[in-house]
Amino acid sequence: MRVLAKFLRNIGIAAVLILLVIVCNPLVVTSAREYSMIVQFGKVVRVEDTAGLSLKIPFLQTVQKIPRYKMIADLYPSDVTTKDKKVMTVDSFVIWEITDPVKYLSSLSASREKAEVRLGNVVYNSIKNVLSSTNQSDIISGRDGELAQIITDNIGTSMDSYGIRIHAVETKKLDLPDSNKEAVYQRMISERNNIAAQYTADGEYQSSLIKNETDKTVKETIAKANAEAEKIKAEGEARYMQILSEAYNDESKADFYNYVRSLDALKASLTGENKTIILDGDSELARILSGN
Repeated sequence: MRVLAKFLRNIGIAAVLILLVIVCNPLVVTSAREYSMIVQFGKVVRVEDTAGLSLKIPFLQTVQKIPRYKMIADLYPSDVTTKDKKVMTVDSFVIWEITDPVKYLSSLSASREKAEVRLGNVVYNSIKNVLSSTNQSDIISGRDGELAQIITDNIGTSMDSYGIRIHAVETKKLDLPDSNKEAVYQRMISERNNIAAQYTADGEYQSSLIKNETDKTVKETIAKANAEAEKIKAEGEARYMQILSEAYNDESKADFYNYVRSLDALKASLTGENKTIILDGDSELARILSGN
């Protein structure tokens, strides 16, 4: 019995010692993904931001852990009005990080829920300010990241007082409200049809100008070609007459020319089946045929 009692007493002492070690553990274990804030009497006395072991005063000091990595806050969808008075629904999220754990603890009580509420307000105000000064068409065309960057830049350092840094604001959805989406689509279709009709009218007008100019050029070219042809023809006839004049510039040649022309005239008159010609005896052709 004495041995058993002694054994139980030793176990009790060991348990008390283990409990004291657990309660009074002076070790602080800090990982690379967190801040360890040493708090004494409700005041932060030290911040451990390097991964490893450190010490605290048992009973007097406690440890508050703060995340040290980038987090994502999913914001509630909200409606905003653009510069041209178009309502759009924005569904976005923000990537943020705690950079000053002391400010974060003092201003937001190290509550992630409070931080995300504050982030939602700041991001919404930035989105509203940016979109209210931008036309809907520019918002739609800026979905390649430019618009998100402008919204992020517009926030600036407004969250520094909370020990928070905003890395990026991204939009998951940027669209028209369901209530007026169909009406806006129809209006956009009508506007595009009007633009297409204007382009068609401009194209037809330009086509008519080009066609008229081409027809005018063709007519002028043909007229010049005809005038040139008539000129060449007249020059040819003049040259022909000059050659004839030079060829028959004496009486014997002239008689021969008249003889040939008379034969040509006789040949031209012998058409059809009737080959009979009645000539006046005094005619030039009768004298040629008779040899007189």
